[in-house]
Amino acid sequence: MKKVLILPLLLLGILSFAQEQVIRLYPGKAPGSESWTWQEGRKDTNVFNTPVVYNVVDPTLTVVPAKSSYNTGTAVIIAPGGAFHTLSINSEGFDVARWLSGKGITCFVLKYRVVRSLTDEPAKEVMEKMGNSEKFGADVAPVFPLAIRDGLEAVAYVRINASKYGIDPNRIGFMGFSAGGTVTMAVTQNSNQSNRPDFIAPIYAYVGEMIGGEIPTEKIPAFIVAASDDQLGLASHSVGIYNNWIAAGQDAELHMYSKGGHGFGLRTQEIPTDTWIERFADWLGARGLLWPSNPKGWMANSNYQQMKKNEVAREEAFHNDWANLKRFEADNKLWAKVVPKDRVVFMGNSITEGWKNIDSAFFAGKQYINRGISGQTTPQMLLRFRQDVIDLKPDVVVILAGINDIAGNTGAATLESIYGNIVSMAELAKDAKIRVIISSVLPAYDFPWRPGLQPAQKVVELNKMLKAYAQRSGSIYVDYFSAMVDERNGLKSSLGDDGIHPNLAGYKIMEPLVEKAIQTALKAK
Repeated sequence: MKKVLILPLLLLGILSFAQEQVIRLYPGKAPGSESWTWQEGRKDTNVFNTPVVYNVVDPTLTVVPAKSSYNTGTAVIIAPGGAFHTLSINSEGFDVARWLSGKGITCFVLKYRVVRSLTDEPAKEVMEKMGNSEKFGADVAPVFPLAIRDGLEAVAYVRINASKYGIDPNRIGFMGFSAGGTVTMAVTQNSNQSNRPDFIAPIYAYVGEMIGGEIPTEKIPAFIVAASDDQLGLASHSVGIYNNWIAAGQDAELHMYSKGGHGFGLRTQEIPTDTWIERFADWLGARGLLWPSNPKGWMANSNYQQMKKNEVAREEAFHNDWANLKRFEADNKLWAKVVPKDRVVFMGNSITEGWKNIDSAFFAGKQYINRGISGQTTPQMLLRFRQDVIDLKPDVVVILAGINDIAGNTGAATLESIYGNIVSMAELAKDAKIRVIISSVLPAYDFPWRPGLQPAQKVVELNKMLKAYAQRSGSIYVDYFSAMVDERNGLKSSLGDDGIHPNLAGYKIMEPLVEKAIQTALKAK
């Protein structure tokens, strides 16, 4: 196997950029381009109709951390394309990284060295140059080995620093677009154990003799994408990668779209190529790469495939039984035959539902009836409140709701509408002579299933509204929030494994608080 000389990677510095970090791959000048004195530039308006970076002299990785509250431990290095003259930094770089980060993947956008642009119109310059294949090839030839070296250094850096980013060192992927796809294949075929990716995704890649033709014997699954109408005629290259991988006994999946052209990246064209990245997520999920390598809490008893099945089931139920009215229909009939005595109904979502599963002893031997349904919002609970609470004739109801509304599980919801639904449940209970316990919403910094919504302050504001109502109406308020919140207004890591759902330690904090409230409510009957 042909090898490319790699110098030891040293981290010179990390520059903060919002929550993303920019990491230089080499100390001082990059090896092989020490004489380059030009300055890196960026051009947002150009003939490519997408922002590009050019004249890269100092190769870097920009870290886009997993946005989900749980980290899958999977990493992907992303190499944008641009004919080795520019880098399509958004549609083939950061847009892809931020999409994948929402799936719990830590991404690293690679700026690798490219051919020098002599003007401030790099896209136009490269388009003109591509008309002269001899000139184009001569300019790329000396830079191509440097780009490969940058790719190999990137893999080595991520593997060496895997623990720092919460990454499994055996879950490091490399994906690239066009020229970045060429880098992807060259890195794969010129690597050793320290800098070899664990899976790859060449997207409309060019492959030629210069990258080497020997397929690694190590198992490296490949996800390959291109369009038949690729203007550069590269569709056959993707087919070639697939055929070579299969012939070598490797795992490969090829998606060849009839339309899409070259360079579609994450651009929206209203055609099937718009969803290629969703197919990539399916492919990752099927290999367990969208599930933590060491799952905790509720995730320890499930997997990605089961989660997808649950999503399909919820979607079907959403259309056929929106409030899940049938969920407790049979059990409610059984409870109707039992004489109520200090009966308490817990109305809620997955936090309530999971309570009985994680600490069933709390519910044992008492008429504590759990009516939590995972994923539910307050309008759904309000719709089933009569049959799942009032008709059971409890002495007390404990209402814990609102976090899924903030997450937008059933659409956009204002704090006022969430508050109103909870108040409506409380008023229905009071009319039925049922004592009401209103629970604070638990702290939440981010949502694993819908990251980036910044729920923390909304939870604080909603709890203020609920506490004030409880005081005015004579209801009992249970403050779980204050006992479970961390410095970010999120759930303490010791009390939950995904930032939303309590673990056993979390429920052990909640139980004496609600038990005290229940006993107070029962004495007031």
